Amino acid sequence: MAQAYRSLTTLAAALGAAILVSGCPAPSRRPEPPANPTTGPQSSEPVTPGSPAPSPPPRAPSAPRENHLSPATRSLVTQSRTLASRGDLDGASSTLDRALRIEPNNPLLWIELGRLRLAESDAHQAESCGRKALALASGDRGTQAQAGRLLADALRAQGRNQEAIEIERQPFMR
Repeated sequence: MAQAYRSLTTLAAALGAAILVSGCPAPSRRPEPPANPTTGPQSSEPVTPGSPAPSPPPRAPSAPRENHLSPATRSLVTQSRTLASRGDLDGASSTLDRALRIEPNNPLLWIELGRLRLAESDAHQAESCGRKALALASGDRGTQAQAGRLLADALRAQGRNQEAIEIERQPFMR
């Protein structure tokens, strides 16, 4: 009897295990998504499971960045220049302050304000504007060169000629 009981227990355990295992799906690979003609691989080579994905085509180098003034700030810069040419430096400064409230991260506006500060004989403020413009102009060599010229002029106005020469030797000034 003990022998039969052990056989039944073993059979029940085996049957239970078989039932548990049969309820679990067999491990399989994740199905590949269907190829989308607009976003799928552009290669005509078939992709087989387990093979590395084709590498994307190399990107063309991006065009150098160029800073521009928006129409609103361009109008304010024009107005500021007109006021400065008439001798109204306070009005020109207020107008540029308005433009900077619209585009505070535009290096062209900081260069414009720095030039105005030089005209007002405030070389320290012009230097600050030049440094700010240079920091904001990364990637735009033309704007970097304008900011560098402003900075060099501001340094010379303070008698810091050697520092001005060092700025003019920077790669973005060539």
